[in-house]
Amino acid sequence: MLTYRGNPSSGGQGVYVKHLSKALTDLGHSVEVLSGPPYPHLDPKIRLHRLPSLDLYNADHLFKVKSLRDLAHPLNMYEFISMCTGAFPEPYTFGVRAHNYLQRHRVKYDIVHDNQCLAYGIGMIAESGIPTVATIHHPITVDRQEELNAARSLYRKIKIRHWYSFIRMQKKVARKLSHIITVSECSRRDIAEEFFINESKFRVVYNGVNMEYFYPVPNPRRPDNSLIVTNSADTPLKGLRYLLQAVAEVRKKRPLTLTVIGEPKKDSIIRQLVGSLGIDDIVHFTGRIRNEDFARYYSESTIAVVPSLYEGFGIPAAEAMACGVPLISTSGGALPEVVGDAGIVVPPADSRALAKAINCLLDDAGERSRLARAGLERVNSVFSWEKAARDVVNVYREAIDGYR
Repeated sequence: MLTYRGNPSSGGQGVYVKHLSKALTDLGHSVEVLSGPPYPHLDPKIRLHRLPSLDLYNADHLFKVKSLRDLAHPLNMYEFISMCTGAFPEPYTFGVRAHNYLQRHRVKYDIVHDNQCLAYGIGMIAESGIPTVATIHHPITVDRQEELNAARSLYRKIKIRHWYSFIRMQKKVARKLSHIITVSECSRRDIAEEFFINESKFRVVYNGVNMEYFYPVPNPRRPDNSLIVTNSADTPLKGLRYLLQAVAEVRKKRPLTLTVIGEPKKDSIIRQLVGSLGIDDIVHFTGRIRNEDFARYYSESTIAVVPSLYEGFGIPAAEAMACGVPLISTSGGALPEVVGDAGIVVPPADSRALAKAINCLLDDAGERSRLARAGLERVNSVFSWEKAARDVVNVYREAIDGYR
């Protein structure tokens, strides 16, 4: 498996690599992972190959080179210059390093599974005769468009387009692959349309939920009218601003609190909005928390909310249901597909609809109990990493047969 960054705290892609690789190993397959930094936390049975990079987006030394000697290598110099111009070179440079590594070591792999890097180097691996599949979680063009919509100046729009310039490369490489895994029917349709790929190339494999970290805590301490959201606060696509507006509206009727698992930047629009809405006394940002603490936070909440404008899958929705918490979600992207009839679904970017749903669910303890049970049952029956691994193996076999 290839992933240009793999730490599970870096987002959904890190979660995917960690749990899918373990599930494949548990089925008896031999799995090795090639990753750029931050590196994934893998099961001890899985061999990790750490491909070095300048790691320019590490929060501890953001945009800084550890040593000028690192720039002596042409690929590192390209990575540094690209970053300085405002581009995002990591997918491209990781693809080159992964291709060079496989060429240099000439290890005989049955298949290569790329995790949404889609760099030219990945295309070269496929062309070298190694069966290659890729997972595309959702069309990154959606992220770009939402950031463009939120941009306040022409200069900012130009910077956003330059940052996302790697999309052209990803579209070209994706079209060359014989098999593409995606995580929902919604993503399959949208990626096919945005990337101009025939839908017959896609195989839908739902993500799983790690029940070691996400489960109902017995007899939790649950304050009245407490909401929770797991959110990349400064990402417009996650829709937190609409939930904050809804919370301000609900507060007019009843006391409540909102816990946000995450932390916005100090000068962010989200922090400004919390202040301007006058809800800074009832909104709590946790910052990054340990995996072991998620179940407690969820179980101590009355309602979980996923306000995203679009999700290719919606891991926070599935994780909330796994904790036995009643869920309110938008209909953005694949969220209705994940939630099913186990949650209340409202239109995206609609703070009034969110406020109405919150008030209705807070008023109805019976419905909260029903949704909590339905959500837990749905996760247990549909979103298993073991099932995901078995389905992925079927895709591997198709791809390998196609190369013979």
